[in-house]
Amino acid sequence: MRIYTSESVSVGHPDKLADQISDALLDAFFENEAPEYKGQTRVAVETLLTRGVAVVAGEVRTEGYVDVAKVVRETISSAGYTDTDYGFDGRTCGVLVAIQEQSADIAQGVDKNAAHKSDKKVGAGDQGMMFGYATRETPELMPLPLSIAHALVRKSVEVREEQAKSGTGPLLLPDAKSQVSVEYDDKGKPVRINTIVLSHQHVDALKLEAVQAMVNAEVIKPVLANYTEYIQGEPLLHINPTGKFVIGGPQGDTGVTGRKIIVDTYGGMAPHGGGAFSGKDPTKVDRSAAYVARYIAKNVVAAGLADRCVIQLAYAIGVAEPVAVNVDTFGTETIDPSEISKRIREAYDLTPEGIINLLGLLNVKYLPTAKNGHFGNSAFPWEDTSNSSKLL
Repeated sequence: MRIYTSESVSVGHPDKLADQISDALLDAFFENEAPEYKGQTRVAVETLLTRGVAVVAGEVRTEGYVDVAKVVRETISSAGYTDTDYGFDGRTCGVLVAIQEQSADIAQGVDKNAAHKSDKKVGAGDQGMMFGYATRETPELMPLPLSIAHALVRKSVEVREEQAKSGTGPLLLPDAKSQVSVEYDDKGKPVRINTIVLSHQHVDALKLEAVQAMVNAEVIKPVLANYTEYIQGEPLLHINPTGKFVIGGPQGDTGVTGRKIIVDTYGGMAPHGGGAFSGKDPTKVDRSAAYVARYIAKNVVAAGLADRCVIQLAYAIGVAEPVAVNVDTFGTETIDPSEISKRIREAYDLTPEGIINLLGLLNVKYLPTAKNGHFGNSAFPWEDTSNSSKLL
């Protein structure tokens, strides 16, 4: 018996809020680009949040105009930070913008007909390795501990928003973190939810006992009702284990884009690359190749070729074709793994341009990806398995 643990964080967590700002800006740059410039906008934006201040820095190439400070403020406010009593207020916080033009040295390796005139393809925006993962543990083919952890913080947001609509205002505040530990048997099958940790920011007037009772009754129990097959006895609960949690969000902890990539990917149940996703346009393979790797892994599992699959891709900056494509099915495959690899290479164009076209990445709204993980949401195109028969 082994125990595996994954965590998630709410939209009000400072790091996740920084991700949302970066992706809201990416969406805005795409939405405001000139029609004749579509596909040529380049964005690499990072956000840092601390008490009362948002700092946005990065490199952008665009022919459109974006009111950066307005997007930043709207994103902060939409996460629930609308009052200085909550430690952060999107309407009044300072916004420092330090965005410059994309480096010409990088652009020459990415743009068509630039560094590699012979193949006339968009080159990778950076070097690196990217991973995609899928497992039959859940209907969405995601690891069970992470799926539950995401569900807990999604539910906590719903509860907080319902409280905000009431006459008294919210008692739970935007910052929250969940952690779920699940027992697996010797065959790698999840069998029991062992421990749940949920820390939730709250108003000062709410005592610890009231917070614990509220979170258990309104967040944890409704979520666990969807996972009854994994309930054997009562899971161990740690609700606000440090006690009082009033100072939260950017007031309590600095937030930085890309610091929650375990939450964004597979909760530690599978490898991930070194690059973060949020704030990057899809020529950056840190993002787009991670998406197509998930797409391929999920389709391998959906096609019945394996019960569990990791896809690894690797790229060199400025070069279109991946330098490596690897498949690991952990002994769960139904055909020879080398045949799976062969079918993948034949079925998919894994150049940046091929990935962008396959998944329609110029038409995606990226802000939702920065809220509850980039994988497992059926609304995202890289989660589609309708063409899994292509691998048969």
